[in-house]
Amino acid sequence: MSLIYIIILAVGLALDSFSVAIGLSLRFRWDSFRQFFRLSFHFGLFQFLMPIIGWSAGNELASRIRGYDHWAAFLLLSFIGIKLIREQHEDNRTAGISDPTRGKWLVLLSLATSIDALAVGLSLSLYNVSIFFPSLIFGIVAGLFTLSGMYYGNRLGNSLSGYLGKAGGLILIGIGVKILLGDLFL
Repeated sequence: MSLIYIIILAVGLALDSFSVAIGLSLRFRWDSFRQFFRLSFHFGLFQFLMPIIGWSAGNELASRIRGYDHWAAFLLLSFIGIKLIREQHEDNRTAGISDPTRGKWLVLLSLATSIDALAVGLSLSLYNVSIFFPSLIFGIVAGLFTLSGMYYGNRLGNSLSGYLGKAGGLILIGIGVKILLGDLFL
């Protein structure tokens, strides 16, 4: 597998992380290096690990996961997006998701943005491709895209009024719908 192909694949996989980071940044104000690090590290880590897990599972698991991986991503992102919209409407930052860079929300978001990487790993196992180097590139690119999404979302969110928090939730739901429709109709 050529390096160009790996990079193109990595960018395609990282676009979900980038979009989710922008969406979250419209709702939350990142005020510490730790928040930037946690989200980008975990999104990158999951983008690194999921193809390895998928590759290891191989053909046996491929047919079982293909039927519902898009539904899992859709449901996770929609649930989190609806929760963000509801919180913005209630204007209550202490309820529900107070910091998506911690705890269960971080794990759920990391899983939701990396489910497609699991499928890529499954696909690569069919071609007898070594998985470690591509997975490393996937993780690094996803981490960098997440950082840039957080930065640009923060800049945009700071320059516009607070109602953009709802847009962040809608973006997450939109990404879930895109994943679902992409797998159902393509």
